[in-house]
Amino acid sequence: MLYFTRWKALAIILTALVVCLCAVPNFFPEARVKTWPLWAQRHLVLGLDLQGGSYLLLEVDSNYVKKEKLDQIRDDVRRVLREARIVYTGLNVRNDAVEVRITKDTDQQTALSKLRDLSQPLGGLLGSNGQRSLEVADAGNGTIRLTVPQAAITDRIRQTIEQSIQIVEKRVNELGTVEPVIQRQGTDRILVQVPGLQDPTRLKELLGKTAKMEFRMVDEAVPPDAALQGKIPPDDELLSEVTGQKLVIKKQILVSGGDLSDAQTSFDQRSSEPVVSFKFNSAGARKFAQATTENVGQRFAIVLDNQVISAPVIREPIIGGQGQISGSFTVQSANDLAILLRAGALPAPLTVIEERTVGPGLGQDSIEKGELAAYVGSILVVVFMLVTYRLFGLFANIAVAINVAMIFGVLSLLNATLTLPGIAGIVLTVGIAVDSNVLIYERIREEIRGGRNAISAIDAGFKRALATILDSNITTFIAAAVLFYIGTGPVRGFAVTLGIGILTTVFTAFTLTRLIVAWWVRWKRPQSVPI
Repeated sequence: MLYFTRWKALAIILTALVVCLCAVPNFFPEARVKTWPLWAQRHLVLGLDLQGGSYLLLEVDSNYVKKEKLDQIRDDVRRVLREARIVYTGLNVRNDAVEVRITKDTDQQTALSKLRDLSQPLGGLLGSNGQRSLEVADAGNGTIRLTVPQAAITDRIRQTIEQSIQIVEKRVNELGTVEPVIQRQGTDRILVQVPGLQDPTRLKELLGKTAKMEFRMVDEAVPPDAALQGKIPPDDELLSEVTGQKLVIKKQILVSGGDLSDAQTSFDQRSSEPVVSFKFNSAGARKFAQATTENVGQRFAIVLDNQVISAPVIREPIIGGQGQISGSFTVQSANDLAILLRAGALPAPLTVIEERTVGPGLGQDSIEKGELAAYVGSILVVVFMLVTYRLFGLFANIAVAINVAMIFGVLSLLNATLTLPGIAGIVLTVGIAVDSNVLIYERIREEIRGGRNAISAIDAGFKRALATILDSNITTFIAAAVLFYIGTGPVRGFAVTLGIGILTTVFTAFTLTRLIVAWWVRWKRPQSVPI
């Protein structure tokens, strides 16, 4: 166990050196690090509790999700019955269910069969719990009732959360923030932590907008005054412009925001006002060209979250798949709208239910206290090892110092976020590292008391302590892995540093310490062990 070939020793030293060098960028100003090559710009990112920032807890509107689900089912029922040429009346949503009355009794069973095809197993094709997305039943008197079970609503909320997380992440990243934390919390909430962002107002405005954009025609045949009196055709609705003016808008969507491929802020060449230039994908460009060709001379409305932000007149067909949105924007509001359009629309509204702002002063205080705890703990460990194991305690302390440097190196290499619990994980790792050395040294003492000579006792001590070291570290690593996959936020930060620390501990405590001891044995050829 004490014999190392030249190449093996060189590999151990190079591994420790390279990993430790990865932590070097943390000791230089960020402005200077940005001038380095990209591969050398990896460094630790301080978490919300260390550098301050904004904390938001968002909740998905479950009632909106349920309403959207029922509206979708109603539309599907209308489509299925029309395709089957079945005459029906009274199609509406009532008491969290969709009801439809089949006019002819002879069509009742056919309608039930067709509508039951809309029901799918929950969880996709692999779902095996027997639950379905829709319950279709004969309610009597020719009425068919389609009910969405609670399990299907919960599954729809889960899908909504997963989609919302991706869109929220895109929107936050567009702000240029560093290492935001965006993750699911519970069944219907999203946690957003943005380190370094001290004013969450703009962030809340971006995340609070659904950004559901639609291109629809203005129905100029219906005066807004008549619409205000309730005289609105069933295919129209009354919406407000940004200026407060009312417009009657057709419900038919010509092109949706999902067909946009890009949106950027620019300036109008004639008025020099900020505008948002947009570009459609191929399908959207084709639909937009058809819509503008068929409606030359009429107004079309650009609707964002049920508000008309612009309603220009179509002067000529727009066949290039590009256009611009104007509407008395400021530079920031135009940029925010471009961000929303690029990120896509949220599937459901998000409500801020909790908001916290951590100041940089509080973060600095956390850093100072964390550093103090780390220094005091490390000094006590170093003194204990020196007093208890003398020269071998010095070897252990050198290995522990390299171990801590390697932890920072690995965290920097991963661009990991360091939080206050992460610092606690590093301090705990110091204790775990010396614990491995204690196991080795106590085993050496036992071998000496058993009558072995110095070199034989050292060799047997490392060899027989290996299994114990691996067992103890593997069980701790399993606990860290469970914390990482189940925990959230600070708990995961603690688990990351603890898990990395365990891996580096096994390397330094057994491999590096053994190499140092092997060199000392080869140099001194000791007759006794100073332990």
